Amino acid sequence: MTDAGLRHGRASLGLSFGVQGVAFALLVTRIPAIQDQYGISDGLLPVFLAAVPILAGAGSVATEKVVARVRPSVVLRWAQPLVLLALLGVGAGREMWHVAVALGVFGLAVGALDASMNMLGVSLQRAYGRSIMTGFHAAYSLGGIAGASLAWAGARWELSLLASYLPVVAVLLPVALIGSRWYTEGKGAEGQRPDGTEAGAGAGAGGALSFKLLLPLCLIMTFAYIGDSTVSNWSAKYLQDVLGSSEQLATVPYNLYMVTTLLGRAVGDLGVRRFGAVAVVRGGSLLAAGGFAVVAVAPGAWVGMLGFTMLGFGLCVIVPQTFAAAGRMFPGNSDAAVARLNIFNYVGFLVGSPLVGALGDAWSYRGAMLVPMVLVLATLVYARAFGPETARYGGGHERPRTADVG
Repeated sequence: MTDAGLRHGRASLGLSFGVQGVAFALLVTRIPAIQDQYGISDGLLPVFLAAVPILAGAGSVATEKVVARVRPSVVLRWAQPLVLLALLGVGAGREMWHVAVALGVFGLAVGALDASMNMLGVSLQRAYGRSIMTGFHAAYSLGGIAGASLAWAGARWELSLLASYLPVVAVLLPVALIGSRWYTEGKGAEGQRPDGTEAGAGAGAGGALSFKLLLPLCLIMTFAYIGDSTVSNWSAKYLQDVLGSSEQLATVPYNLYMVTTLLGRAVGDLGVRRFGAVAVVRGGSLLAAGGFAVVAVAPGAWVGMLGFTMLGFGLCVIVPQTFAAAGRMFPGNSDAAVARLNIFNYVGFLVGSPLVGALGDAWSYRGAMLVPMVLVLATLVYARAFGPETARYGGGHERPRTADVG
C-alpha cells in the first residue's frame, strides 16, 4: 500500500465517521418529533429507544462473522447507505409499523457500520505505525455537532421529519458512496496487513481471541458509554431541576460537551504520541471523574456547566483508545476483537440512562452523578491494558512498525 493510498484511505474513513455522526445526531435529537409523528406513547417510547442499541449489538455480532469472509470495507460500503436510507424511512413513514421497521433496520445497520468503521480505523493505525484513531472519532464528533445543528434548524423552522431528513440524505448518500471507493484495509505490498496476517485471519501469534483478555477493555467501553449517556440524557434535566437554571440555559451543557469532545479528540492523537496511551487514558479518566464530582456538588448552573465541560475533555479519548488497544492486543484477529468490543458501546448506552434515572428518583440526582464517577475511576484499574505490551507477538517481540505517513 502506497503512502498516497493510506492518506486517501484515512480521508475517506474520516468522512465516513463524519457522515455517521450527522445521521445519528439527526435521529436522537428529533426523538420528540418522531414520537409526535407516530403517536408513540411515553410508556412505549423506551421500548423503541432500547430496540435500536439492542439490534445494533446484534449487527455488530453479525459483522464479526461476515468479515471472516469479506473485507470490513465491503461491509462499511453497504452499511452506511443503509443507515441513511433507514433514517429517511423514519421521517417518511406514517404508521407505527413503519417506524418500527425503519428503526430496526437503522439499529442493525448502525451495528455493522460502527464495527466496520472501527475495524478499518484500527487497521489503518497499524499501517501508519502511530496513533490516528482519535482523529476518526473527532470526525464523528464534528458530524454530531453538524447533525444536531441541522436538527435544531428543522425544529426551529417547524419542518417535518421528512423535510428535515431528505435534503441531508440526498447530499450525504452520494458523498458516502463516492468516498467508499478509497476505503483501505491498511495492507502491505504483498496483500497482507502490516502485521503479516491476512484480513480476517484468526490464527497465528496474537490471533487467538480470548474474551478473558478482552474483558477489561469491554468494561472500560461500558463505563465510558455510561458516562456519555448520562450527559446526553440527563444534563439538561439536571441543570434545570437540580441547579435551578432556565430552560434555555439547560440546553447549553450538552452543546459544551459535544464541542469539548471534538476539541479533545482533535488533539488526542498528539497526546498519545507524546505521552503514550496509558497516560492519556489515565488523565482522561481522572478529568472525567473530576467533572462528575464538580457536577454533583455544584452550587449553581455555571459551576455545573464547568463540570460538563471537564467531562467532554475527559471522556473523549477513552473510546477511540479502547478500540486501538483491542487492535494491539489481538493483532492477528483485530476485526473480531473490535466487533465484540463494539457490543459494549451499546451495553453502556442501555445501562447508563435508566441507571441514573432510577438512582435519581430513589435517592437524589446529585448522588446519582457519583455512580458514573466511580465507574470512570475504575478505568484506572485497567489502564495497563492500553500499554505497548499488548502489541507484542508470541515470543515477546514488538510489532514491527511502518514509517510514518503524513
